[in-house]
Amino acid sequence: MRYIIVGGAGFLGEYVVDLISKKSTGIQSEIIILDTLKPKKLPNQSKFFCVDIAKKIDFEFLSDDNVIHLAAKQYHLKPPRKNRKEYFFDTNVSGTKNILEAMEKRGCNKMIYFSTDMVYGKPQYLPIDSHHPKNPFGDYGKSKFESEKLCEEYRKKGFNITIFRPRMIVGKGRFGILIKLFKLMDMGLPIPMIGSGNNCYQMVSVLDCANAIYLALQKGIPNAEFNLGSKNPPKVKDLLRKVILQTGSKSLLIPTYGRFVKFCLGFLGFLGLEIMYKEQYEIADEEYIVDITETQNILGWEPLQEDGDMLLEAYDEYKTSKEK
Repeated sequence: MRYIIVGGAGFLGEYVVDLISKKSTGIQSEIIILDTLKPKKLPNQSKFFCVDIAKKIDFEFLSDDNVIHLAAKQYHLKPPRKNRKEYFFDTNVSGTKNILEAMEKRGCNKMIYFSTDMVYGKPQYLPIDSHHPKNPFGDYGKSKFESEKLCEEYRKKGFNITIFRPRMIVGKGRFGILIKLFKLMDMGLPIPMIGSGNNCYQMVSVLDCANAIYLALQKGIPNAEFNLGSKNPPKVKDLLRKVILQTGSKSLLIPTYGRFVKFCLGFLGFLGLEIMYKEQYEIADEEYIVDITETQNILGWEPLQEDGDMLLEAYDEYKTSKEK
């Protein structure tokens, strides 16, 4: 059996490769990583092929391959202001289409696709289940929404495609927007929140994401969409207070008028001084919780890490990398 991990050299990809490698010990299987960059380390039973999914894919799939599609352009790569839609769509939409077409030619029809909760847009009800209306308002979310449409088209052709929609993924190896928070904490400076901080802002551990993928493989890659998020996320102000206290930071939380802050962030973005992207700040002061019931019931998945633990681990890594 072969596991084809598209984007296997990326942040989540490294965790998925490591987990499948450990779980496959003693089983006749092969892990093949398709990416533009070679992974830092390759398990014994794995191979690497340099493939840019935005271009024609000449990799030959086999009919019984399990394809795990993790490759995507995201905000942490600092997208350009001009042609931003093209930046996301070239890889996220055209790349997904290229993969599906290449699979179809070889009779391969099983894929796990990692999407995003941003396809939902602003919540119309809570918690947000997998059937929530989709109304993304940013180019990244829109690119993932279009990619999901492609997956739906290929399902009609007989494909089995599992779609995951995670909240903000946190874990060792990438700080993303959290680095701004950690810098303020490190210097003991005030931390302005967007809004009062009385809302819940859910996250999910990268380890829990990798485990969800493995469970979907074990279940035969069901034709369904699954949300990924933590259990019982705390209020933003309580989460941040806990992290500040346990790290010994002297920072204080500053509540703000959310609408005004978002207006200022939007205006700065218009001037070319993007501190945060619209898809990041627009819902930062809103109650936003995804429903993970279906993921638990169908896949038997349970998130093992809480939001506070994820942030503490990420902060510890930030401090260690800074000292090095």
